[in-house]
Amino acid sequence: MEQMISLTIDGVQVEVPAGTTVLEAARIANVNIPTLCYLKDINETGNCRLCIVDCGGRSLQAACVLPAAPNMVVKTNTPKVREARRVNLELILSNHDRKCLSCSRSQNCELQKLCLDMGVENGDRFEGAHSDYEIDNSSPAIVRDNNKCILCRRCVGACAKVQKVGVIGAVRRGFETAIESPWELKLGDMSCINCGQCIAVCPVGALTEKDTTADVWDVLADSTKHVVVQPAPAVRAALGEEFGFEMGTSVTGKMVAALRRLGFDKVFDTDFAADLTIMEEGTELIGRLNNNGVLPMITSCSPGWIKFCEHYYPEFIPNLSSCKSPHEMAGAMVKTYYAEKMNIDPKDIVVVSVMPCTAKKYEAARPELGNKGMADVDLVITTRELAKMIKTAGINFTKLADEDFDKLMGESTGAGVIFGATGGVMEAALRTAYEVITGSELEDVNFTAVRGVEGIKEATVKIGDLDVNVAVCSSTGMASKLLDAVKSGEKTYHFIEVMGCPGGCVNGGGQPIVSAQVRNWVDIRAERAKALYNEDAAKTLRKSHQNPEITKIYADYLGEPNSHKAHELLHTTYEQRSLYTEAE
Repeated sequence: MEQMISLTIDGVQVEVPAGTTVLEAARIANVNIPTLCYLKDINETGNCRLCIVDCGGRSLQAACVLPAAPNMVVKTNTPKVREARRVNLELILSNHDRKCLSCSRSQNCELQKLCLDMGVENGDRFEGAHSDYEIDNSSPAIVRDNNKCILCRRCVGACAKVQKVGVIGAVRRGFETAIESPWELKLGDMSCINCGQCIAVCPVGALTEKDTTADVWDVLADSTKHVVVQPAPAVRAALGEEFGFEMGTSVTGKMVAALRRLGFDKVFDTDFAADLTIMEEGTELIGRLNNNGVLPMITSCSPGWIKFCEHYYPEFIPNLSSCKSPHEMAGAMVKTYYAEKMNIDPKDIVVVSVMPCTAKKYEAARPELGNKGMADVDLVITTRELAKMIKTAGINFTKLADEDFDKLMGESTGAGVIFGATGGVMEAALRTAYEVITGSELEDVNFTAVRGVEGIKEATVKIGDLDVNVAVCSSTGMASKLLDAVKSGEKTYHFIEVMGCPGGCVNGGGQPIVSAQVRNWVDIRAERAKALYNEDAAKTLRKSHQNPEITKIYADYLGEPNSHKAHELLHTTYEQRSLYTEAE
């Protein structure tokens, strides 16, 4: 039986399991202790000293790293505690670039909120030397502005502990301390995978995505361009949060309506291309199983994971599916199939992807992802950037009536929808592979063994006479663990799904920012995934091969999955990359 201990916090007696921190105990007692650097399981270091409490000793202590003890008496709101917190906050603010109105995190900044809560109006009391850093724009996806950095180290924890990439960390000492890449290299010169998990956990505006909204506005205003937009599955599961909807609310219809009002000529659905991906990837898997191909086959939908593999596990490049990711497939089809149907010169078409992922910005620029000198996708904006555009346009998102995607490339099945959650690609592939291999109808399409937010999930699926061993992992840190087990011979699989971000695309680096005060206590991965699984369950068609638009595109244009034409347009190759600079 778990040992319980009793303590008192602000006069409230609370019983908690041994090993619980005072910060966690306070939450159970409904007492709010402010935090800034604390990020549960990722950054528990007591750096900012804003969570200090009075336990009756000679000094105040950081609640986030202080174990609760039997009969402990904790006071969180004494004059001494309040003043110490104010001083610590003002010291942080004194070396911070206080340009809130021009900051993308204004009104969604944890430092700004703490200043408002504590009545701190400026950092003038400790005015003195001020650090001055050059903004790092070297990355194709991420902008780093150390003038706004507060040295909380949350980004360091996410990069090193969660993603196992570790391209940023604390350098130098004392007042000269900064969060940088080694040897004063820029982020774009490192083996950064552009996943944006550092952005997702940054409490201020020190890390942001490279904003592409101005480019999108420009093409929308250009009457010579035919602008097509496609939103990813996970976007609809989180966009509503930017407009006050409860986390886990799907806003598909309103999202489509908003995109039309922004002026896009066609609103297609990346879910359609997710179904297309399953047709290509599922056929590729079956071919490898039947023809002694390279196994395990590993999914290639996540550009952060692909770049991680190229840098850190190049020996697994032959295992990667040759399929492009869904939005790249959609872009390829828009500039060929759709262009021919509509008699539009592909050079006049601009494809804009709305993605939950900052790494998609990098992916779209990869030279191997295109056809006849044209990129499949021209511009990528994140969920956050789309919300910004909707607000700039004065669109009342909450009042919009639901609208449907445009036909030809707007139909999708439930299998396409669940691509946004970890395990979704695997489940979608199994739904189709089962029926293709066995020739029988799959009665229960729910492969629950691969659902959930656990870092690694395993299952053996019976498909006809085959026992197919599958694994699902999310975050490149978990991918490292899984691939090491495969390399050592400890694990044997036929098919592996890897998503670069923890929980999959619903928790991508381009999704709405969630403060640590929420992130520490609510599993946003599970909450957002609910929106996708609910949409899947409500669909009449739940298997990719049932999509009538998919059937038509093969009949009219591609021939069959993995055909020569399909390979030309929908497949690609990958290469080993240096650990330090893309220029090498």
